[in-house]
Order: sequence, then structure tokens, then C-alpha cells
Amino acid sequence: MAAKLAGGGGSSRFSIEQNSEINVTPFVDVMLVLLIIFMVAAPLATVSIHVDLPPAVAQASPNPPKPVYISIQTNGSTFIGDSPTDLASIGDDLRKLVGKRDPTKERIFIRGDGNAMYKDFMGVMNALQDNGFYSVALIGTDDSRPGTS
Repeated sequence: MAAKLAGGGGSSRFSIEQNSEINVTPFVDVMLVLLIIFMVAAPLATVSIHVDLPPAVAQASPNPPKPVYISIQTNGSTFIGDSPTDLASIGDDLRKLVGKRDPTKERIFIRGDGNAMYKDFMGVMNALQDNGFYSVALIGTDDSRPGTS
């Protein structure tokens, strides 16, 4: 902080007062230097090499396949979507449903009743693996949320 010495009237020979003016000269110097740096650096940021980029989307992608759901009821009844099936024919029914798609990359969603027997669930899982359907997702509900029962 700067102090100003002034002579003259007062009880003291020298009176010391505070200087309340801001010295902006260093601030202006720094800002001008930054302006020059940005003016020099801005043209270097532009790319001068011409490249012919391909279009973003050449053609519209087909709709994703409809997900396949297998439901297991309490009594052991098994359904693919809304159609009933059994363990012996589940592989053939799934192959008809997925068509020419690769069964090893097809995701199968399993919905099992909370009171279904574990052996029924494992029977479906084993039948899926025996027929080449390895990507399986289990569907559940979150009973801790309010409003779910």
C-alpha cells in the first residue's frame, strides 16, 4: 500500500495519509501481453490440411431386433413371449423366433416367478446353453421402491 507524505498545516510537521488510488499499469501490461500471445496462437490452432470426410450416416441402420423374453411360472410352465413351450422344444422355438441371427450373440431375457422352483429355472438355463444361447439376462423387480408389490 502506498503512503503519501504531505507537508503543511497540521499539528505534525509531516502528515501521513493513505493513497486510495489503484495502480492499474501492471494490470494493463499483463493484459496486453496476453492479448498478443492469443493473437499469435489463434491462427496456429486452425487446421490447414484438407481431408474429405465420409458422411455421418451412409444409410439408415435397421431397427434392433425385438427382445426375447422367457417366462417361468410357479407351476413350472415355460413361455417364450406369450407362446407356451417346454424344455425339449425351447431350442427349436427360439431358433424359429430369432431367424438367421447368430444364437451365440442373441440376448435372452428370463422372467421367473418368485415362487418358481429352482430346478425349473436351471432346466431353462441348461436348455438355453445346450442350444447355443449363451447371453442371458435375468429380469427382476425392486420391491424396496414405494408402490411396488
